[in-house]
Amino acid sequence: MAETSPKIKSLIQAAAEAKEKAYCPYSNFRVGAALLTEDDTIITGCNVENCSYGGTICAERTAMVKAVSEGKKSFKAIAVASDKKDKIAPCGICRQFMAEFGTDWDVYLTSNDGSFEKMTVSQLLPLAFQPSHLK
Repeated sequence: MAETSPKIKSLIQAAAEAKEKAYCPYSNFRVGAALLTEDDTIITGCNVENCSYGGTICAERTAMVKAVSEGKKSFKAIAVASDKKDKIAPCGICRQFMAEFGTDWDVYLTSNDGSFEKMTVSQLLPLAFQPSHLK
C-alpha cells in the first residue's frame, strides 16, 4: 500500500476535528468533512440538524457550500469522519452534490481508528446526473 501524503493525512485529521463541531441533538450522529480545493486549501464542515428534519445539512454539503461561497469550485478530495468504527459513506444527496463539481476527484471514507478507504465520486455515484444533461 502506498504511503499517505502529508496533505491527505491533514485532510483526514481536519475531518475528524470538524466532527467535534457537529450540531446533532436529534440523531447524536456526528459527522465531519474536510474538502481539499484545487489550490490546496482545506475547508471543513459538520452536520447541522434542525427540528424540521428537512432543514438538516450534512457535513459534506456544509464544506462544499462554504467552499463555493468563497469562490472555490474545483476540488481534489474530501474526507468524511464520524464516531463510528465502520467507515461511513456520503448519503445520496451529498453524492449528487459532489457530482455537480466533477466525478473524478477523491473521497476518503474514514473510521475512528484512523483507517480509510479511497474512492472517487464516480465510484460512489456511477451514471450520475450531471450539468451536461441539462444542455
